[in-house]
Amino acid sequence: MSDKTLTRMDLAEAVFREVGLSRNESAQMVESVLGHISDALVRGEQVKISSFGTFSVRAKNERIGRNPKTGQEVPITPRRVLSFRPSHLMKERVAAGNR
Repeated sequence: MSDKTLTRMDLAEAVFREVGLSRNESAQMVESVLGHISDALVRGEQVKISSFGTFSVRAKNERIGRNPKTGQEVPITPRRVLSFRPSHLMKERVAAGNR
């Protein structure tokens, strides 16, 4: 696996090259799209991107955890967590890259 990380700047540069907007407009477009996705998730909505996957927020109930060093039981507070479920096309694409 690669140690490379795709960043917002990389996405903006790709938009700049492929769409032809200015670098500034490309960066603003990437920020806008990510902002819309984030806002929808904060509201508890699902974000489904065709051929990519679905982002959703789940509520996790309070539970008892255990400190692995001491063995002491510790309550874990209820919280909302972000989950991503890739589409079958994305799964197939990633699997094909493993060959």
